[in-house]
Amino acid sequence: MKKNNCLRLPLILIAALSFQFCSAPKPVIEERVIPPERLIKRIEGNRRKVKTFEGSGVIRVESKQFTGSANFEVALKKPDSIKISIYGPFGIDLAHGLVSKTDFQFYDVMRNRLYIGSNDKSVLKDLFKVDLSFNDLMDAFSGSVNLTDKLLNEPDEYAQNEDAYILSYFDKRFNQTSTYNIKKDDLALTRFEVIDVNDNIVLKSLYDDIKLFDGVPIPYEVAVDYRKNSQKLFLEYRKMEVNNDVNKLSLVLPKDVEIIKL
Repeated sequence: MKKNNCLRLPLILIAALSFQFCSAPKPVIEERVIPPERLIKRIEGNRRKVKTFEGSGVIRVESKQFTGSANFEVALKKPDSIKISIYGPFGIDLAHGLVSKTDFQFYDVMRNRLYIGSNDKSVLKDLFKVDLSFNDLMDAFSGSVNLTDKLLNEPDEYAQNEDAYILSYFDKRFNQTSTYNIKKDDLALTRFEVIDVNDNIVLKSLYDDIKLFDGVPIPYEVAVDYRKNSQKLFLEYRKMEVNNDVNKLSLVLPKDVEIIKL
């Protein structure tokens, strides 16, 4: 019975990118090289500066089971809660979800049903059709990557090109290499990849249309490709607010809502 109810959730959720003349030689500009440990601390520090996040735009999911898109609103209050609302054509309410580290609520507006239960990775996969943990989901919506485990480690490779610093870390536990591309001008993360020992891409995330909020670069466009699981998540924000006062996140429910425990 629990499995059948969970399988309805994803259907409810989704139904709802010169030529220049010079009269004089260009001056030689010395490259600025930031030590990798400082670079990682800066990126992770920026992630931790985001305490609350609110945004709205379009979400799209592609997988073997389902492909679809919808308008959405999301609110994050770190470290404990995520609220997401899905809207259909003409702004019609379709669904509202509230997820914490321990439990979840999912309100199907059309059927006036509230699904509640304990939070685990399988529930998040049913809701969002991507295989994410709670913390990974929070980072995905705010356009960031958790680098806590890299703070005390030197990268196995550290390079730079004209536009970016590139850091790579090899993880012996999983025989995978994580690579991070960081823009030189504003130190924004623009690309994150996980590659296995056979050079196959396991995960690839791209971050674009980046704007600064109190010095913290945050992308308006996020594309996450879970290549190993044939799943893709696209977020395109039209509006966002960072570190505003956010009250405790909750769902507004009618008195006659039918509650279903999963």
